Amino acid sequence: MKYTHTLSCIVLSMCFAVSVAWSPAARAADAADVGRPNIVLILADDLGMGDLGCYGQRQLKTPNIDRLAAEGMRFSSAYSGASVCAPSRCSLMTGRHMGHATVRGNWEVYPEGQAPLKQGEATVAMLLKQAGYATGICGKWGLGGPGSGSEPNNKGFDFFFGYNCQRHAHRYLTDHLYRNGERIDIEQKPGRRVYSQKLIAEESLKFIRENRQRPFFLFCAWTVPHGIWRIDQVPSVEAYADSGWSDAQKVYAAMVEGLDSDVGRVLETLKQLRIDRKTLVLFASDNGGVGAEIADRFGSHAGMRGAKGQLWEGGIRVPMLARWPGRVPAGRTCDWPTAFWDFLPTAAELAEAPLPPNVDGVSIVPALLGEEPPSRPPLYWEQIARNQVAKAVRVDHWKGHHPAPDQPIELYDLANDAAETTDVASEHPQAVARIEAIMAASRTEIEIPKPDPRVWEKYREDNQKLDAMLGWRETGGR
Repeated sequence: MKYTHTLSCIVLSMCFAVSVAWSPAARAADAADVGRPNIVLILADDLGMGDLGCYGQRQLKTPNIDRLAAEGMRFSSAYSGASVCAPSRCSLMTGRHMGHATVRGNWEVYPEGQAPLKQGEATVAMLLKQAGYATGICGKWGLGGPGSGSEPNNKGFDFFFGYNCQRHAHRYLTDHLYRNGERIDIEQKPGRRVYSQKLIAEESLKFIRENRQRPFFLFCAWTVPHGIWRIDQVPSVEAYADSGWSDAQKVYAAMVEGLDSDVGRVLETLKQLRIDRKTLVLFASDNGGVGAEIADRFGSHAGMRGAKGQLWEGGIRVPMLARWPGRVPAGRTCDWPTAFWDFLPTAAELAEAPLPPNVDGVSIVPALLGEEPPSRPPLYWEQIARNQVAKAVRVDHWKGHHPAPDQPIELYDLANDAAETTDVASEHPQAVARIEAIMAASRTEIEIPKPDPRVWEKYREDNQKLDAMLGWRETGGR
């Protein structure tokens, strides 16, 4: 896989060529003809680039997601906001990278939820709601527990259905979900299992149908294929009976292919309602793929180094697809780097909404429509563990990786070494100095919440209660 050093004419002709380049004025006039688009953002959870057919997967079947690539644009250098769930979603919602985000880790809160967004902090849902959009989220929130003042309905969403807490979202057979601020109890029995993704997908489709007459933003924050990969957490693994795969691999396959089926249902609903041509559908994953048992079987990391929880490419580079019939050129591949914090300014431009201050991202609307991409500020990530900050920067074709304050900055040439196998820092001191300066200038200090040991004690107790309700034994079996 090749990566661009500059936005050269060659790259532009390969990735974004169109018969006639649209000017900003022409783009605005064209947008006025069709009105502001609906925006459907489908976010998978822990899905690797290599898990999809359109990125080279051959064992898992993803025809509906591959259709997004065939009928739209496939990004080969798209990045998540962070290498784990909550901070990545914070970046997506607020347009800020990890140097400025208010949530920079999976900071768990007792008894339920994660660290909240700040009270005055704007989100993309708030911007779109103020611009007249109906706004909904179906799936996983993870940015403020019940009563925190940072639940989805506090942060711009008219409608919420799903999991408030990402710990809770590890269970696909749960005893409750939330509809707006109301807890909805779900009866589970060994002979009557109710799978959360089925309910969440149905609510997603219902939101589309109910809001088809007005502009809407739907965030399908679906939890699959995040673990636990236990055979009771999917309806069936019979399709993989002769595969020779482990139970976890079979469950993962069922989750990925079930995800693909639900994507197909969204596309079909848009078509049936005759609104697919005025709807931008975006598909991505909240961070890179997971560890060895899954990744080694399916090639989830697409040959890249690292995994979820790391700042190597395998932890932060993600699939990203965009489909908007008649607007996004079909069948195109784009290598221009983009990241989650670009979503807010992109949505704001499409909705003709003003930007809040201190946004780190840029609108990728020109790239989506086949024009020359905008100037790209350096991409910055950080990860806080044991009170130490690891950092990463991408600028042009260079990737800087600083694993710890007492270690040197490593430098990788992504144009020739996408797998980050060879540190070339000693050969390019000027590039290292530039990246070091970017790292220093890109972050503000933040107070790190102290971990609460009661969080994981309650998590174990809740899981034991659910297992007893479902008749599950740790030794295995249904």
